[in-house]
Amino acid sequence: MARYRGPKQKIARRFKEPLFGPSKSLERKPYPPGQHGRGRRGKESEYSVQLKEKQKAKHTYGLLERQFRNLFEKAARKKGVTGENLLKFLEARLDNTVFRLGFSMTRRQARQFVTHNHVLVNDRVVNIPSYQLRAGDIIAIRPRSRKCVSIQEAAKTNRKSFPWLEVERKDLRGKFLDLPNREDIPENIREQLIVELYSK
Repeated sequence: MARYRGPKQKIARRFKEPLFGPSKSLERKPYPPGQHGRGRRGKESEYSVQLKEKQKAKHTYGLLERQFRNLFEKAARKKGVTGENLLKFLEARLDNTVFRLGFSMTRRQARQFVTHNHVLVNDRVVNIPSYQLRAGDIIAIRPRSRKCVSIQEAAKTNRKSFPWLEVERKDLRGKFLDLPNREDIPENIREQLIVELYSK
């Protein structure tokens, strides 16, 4: 399946946020990329603001348009607030959870680990990054992959904790306790704008 392979920092500069981790380019060039990046002025339309928020969410979690649309439709069918459901489903993706557990430095790297058969879910290899985790699922790095330098470095460096996850860093194992609450999700995404965009 196609993936965005272009410069990550251009995307970060477009949204003026470090979507892919700390970025020196945002400090050096705090304006949008492109020939007219410095000179862009004027008020954005309502549609433009909504579209930008959707694009930001897509780039943050590494989804393509069809994947994102399908996940939104699933969130709309579920009881509750559609925007919050969407973010919960995004957080429940296997690649995102591997990243949140600290077994990778970025979501892109987490996606690669999953597709290369380094990750187990309930003691079975799962190589589908979009796999939706359920409460109680155990995520672990495959025993023969635990000596991988990239995984070891990530486990030492990425030590944030999240209330919907339990992690055993020494064993490179974690547990998905439940779907997160909206207030616990750290991403700066205004999900209501995405709902408004798709509701048109």
